[in-house]
Amino acid sequence: MLTRISGLFSRRGFNIESLSVGNTEMKGKSRFTIVVNGDERVLEQVRKQLQKLIHVIKVWDIKSETAIERSTR
Repeated sequence: MLTRISGLFSRRGFNIESLSVGNTEMKGKSRFTIVVNGDERVLEQVRKQLQKLIHVIKVWDIKSETAIERSTR
């Protein structure tokens, strides 16, 4: 699945700023957290393209004001 997602971004010329993958409470399912910078049109296109992938269950948009960031400093 990671190859499909990264290929989608590459083909469309989108830059992945950050990517994190982890387990979920459901066995056999993984959660991808992808950070992409762009205007609302670009972000909407990213959401629509990701949702079209067969194994994608749901795409959420986490706005920067609702996200929690941790610094390693």
